[in-house]
Amino acid sequence: MKIKKAVESESVEVEDSGVRVIISGFVGMGISEPKVKLLSVNGVENKVLLDTLNKALKKSLEVSAKKLKDMSGELQGMAGM
Repeated sequence: MKIKKAVESESVEVEDSGVRVIISGFVGMGISEPKVKLLSVNGVENKVLLDTLNKALKKSLEVSAKKLKDMSGELQGMAGM
């Protein structure tokens, strides 16, 4: 639990061409999912875009996890031949 909290407290900030994004979380090892904490364009925050990006990130992780699970099942099946 300490590791998860430590990872979730980390964040990355990128600003380019008037767009500022802050993302927290870590993609990997099933510890946490990334979450956009702040999104602003020319200093104006956009909650609708922020929520939509977070939904897209979550869905992307779900699709990737399913694909990896399916592929690992195929590999196990091949190893058992």
